[in-house]
Amino acid sequence: MSFFDDIYKTVKRIPVGKVATYGQVARAAGHPRAARQVGWALHSNPQPMIIPCHRVVFADGRICEGFAFGGKEVQKAILLGEGVEFFEDYKIDLDRFGVKEL
Repeated sequence: MSFFDDIYKTVKRIPVGKVATYGQVARAAGHPRAARQVGWALHSNPQPMIIPCHRVVFADGRICEGFAFGGKEVQKAILLGEGVEFFEDYKIDLDRFGVKEL
């Protein structure tokens, strides 16, 4: 299995209404020092919404400025539609909406 496949398989485990950080995804996929590469893999996501890359956020809860599939407004709208709330314009409370483990 390739690095990208490891990442995509892991991201598919993030439940609706929750988010995970790039670092959490990297660790859960078996690549603990590859958080930046997770972003690269998600930017190349071959199946948006099936591989829910919109559920991956920065370590401080911010969503990505350059969300590959429509920008941060689209990512925010999708997450709001899944029940994820924002406590600042583009920042999520990870204690409340972050997954504990993948």
